[in-house]
Formats: sequence, C-alpha cells, structure tokens
Amino acid sequence: MNKQRFIGRRRQDWKRFERLLQQPRARWKPAQVAECSRLLRETSNDLATIRSRDWGQGLTEYLNNLVSRGHNAFYRAAPTNWSLALDYITTGFPRLFRQNLGYFLVAAALFFLPLAATWTAVQLEPTIALRILPAEQLEQYDQMYGPQGADAEDDVESESEDDSESMGGFGEERAAMAGFYVQHNVGIALQCFARGVLLGIGTMSTLLFNGIVIGAVAGYVLSAGHAEKFLSFVVSHGSFELTAIAIAGGAGLMLGDACLHPGQRTRLEAMRARSLDAVQIAGGAAVMLVVAALIEAFWSPSPLPAQVKYIVGGLLWLLVALYLSFSGGRR
Repeated sequence: MNKQRFIGRRRQDWKRFERLLQQPRARWKPAQVAECSRLLRETSNDLATIRSRDWGQGLTEYLNNLVSRGHNAFYRAAPTNWSLALDYITTGFPRLFRQNLGYFLVAAALFFLPLAATWTAVQLEPTIALRILPAEQLEQYDQMYGPQGADAEDDVESESEDDSESMGGFGEERAAMAGFYVQHNVGIALQCFARGVLLGIGTMSTLLFNGIVIGAVAGYVLSAGHAEKFLSFVVSHGSFELTAIAIAGGAGLMLGDACLHPGQRTRLEAMRARSLDAVQIAGGAAVMLVVAALIEAFWSPSPLPAQVKYIVGGLLWLLVALYLSFSGGRR
C-alpha cells in the first residue's frame, strides 16, 4: 500500500471528522451522530494501519489526537441544559406517553373507577366513609371545608391586607405548603411506579387504594354540604394531579408487564429494556405533579369566586388533554 495514495484517499474523511468535532455536541443532529460513529471507527482503523507501517510520527500524532477527540465527544454524556429539558417536556414525554397509551388506560381504570364508585357510595351513605378513613381525619375535612374554615380563611385575608408582615407570613406558608404538596404527590407517583417491579401487583394495589381514599374524601365532603368550596378548590390542580398519578401507574404497569411477559429475553433483560421508557414517563408525571402542587398551594386556596375557579379548572383539564394528545406531533 502506497503512503501518499492512502493519505490522499483518506484525507477528506479526516477533514470532515475534524469539522464535525468543532461543532458543539448538543447541536448534533441524528445523522451527524451516525456519521461521527462511522468516522470514529474508520479513523481508528487508519491510525492502526499507519502505526503498523511506521509512516511517520507527525501523521500518527494527528490521527491519535483526532481519535481521542472523537471518542470523548461521542461517548461523553450530552450536556444537560434547560432547552433539552424543555424539549422533552413539550415533545418527548407526550410522544412516549402516546406510544404506551394502553398501560395508561389500564392504570386509569384501576384508579378512576374505584374513585368514582367510592365517591358515589359515600355521598349516598356517608357512614361508609368511617370504614375507610378514621373519624379524626373526617373531622379535619369538616373543619377545612365547613363554615368555620371559610371564616378562618377570611380572617387571615383581612389581617394580611392590614399588616405587611402577615402578608409575608402568608406567602411563606403558601411556599411551605407547595413543598409539602410536591413531596406528597411525587411520593404517591413514585410508589405507583416503583411497585411495578412486584409483577405489577404493587402498582395495582396502590392505584386502587388511592382511588378509594380520594373517592371517600370527596363523597364525604359533598355529603356534608361543602360541595362548592371543595370542588372549587380541587378542580384546578386535580387535572394535573389525578392524571399524573394514573400516568405514573401506567409506567409501573410497564415494568410489571416486562416481568410477566419477557418474550425471548430473560426477565432482567426485559426489565432493562422497558425501564428506560418507564422511567422517562414517570419523570414526566413527576413534573406534572410539581405543577399541580404549585397550583394547589397558590391558586386553589385563593379567595376568587367559585365560578372563576370552575372556568379556569375546566380550561386546565382541556389543556392537559390537548397536551397529552397532540403535543410534539409525530416523529
């Protein structure tokens, strides 16, 4: 093999590889990633050929440097930035959700059907709630949504208008509640997801349990005559919160299905293959729950008229449906 002929034939690919490595990794398109992989393999082979034939230290160092840069660029994790996270939330997550829609539908049935059944049963016969929830907890709901709860809220608002320190304290209280809601809601979602490794049984039981408890609370509060205050409070954040719990449950069912139906793989291999999609879906559900917590802490308890909250809540339910159905379009 002639050295000059070899260099003349391969020089163009080396230059193309060099120009590609000058571009930021985050801006590479899928075609450029594939090209980098090909050029890295071919340049590595060229380096081995030149070393074996001892065609000069300068050329060896040039290709060695090129291969090193290519290896670092190709195998280094892409930098995390806000634009990539935003792109996943706006396009990647809803696409992945629609690709695994069947799991969500099963999880939604396991969650929303017990919720609706318990809600109806408890509203018709409030004593059933005592079989599901302790009496002390039901008394707390009476205080929260009853006339006394409304009066206490009005007192806080009037004091906050007259005293700037009270306003600051109220804001700190809302922020603290937002943190509590994030921890509580995301915790439920993680339980729905993580318990999927127990052949999906853990996820199903978690969905059923939470559906029954939420339905019992709603039915009891409405049977006590606190419908307007309760529904105006939950209608806005419920769109994100309840939907996200079902989505996280669907991600858990994906893991359970991989355990039960591994196909030609071992169960561990099937779990690994499905876990990446499941984790991404659960992560999207967690983001939705953070949004729900912020709405629940700052918007839901606001003293606006119930009609305004119903309108905004209806629009948010529509927004969630449109987001999951159409956001990101098709690949």
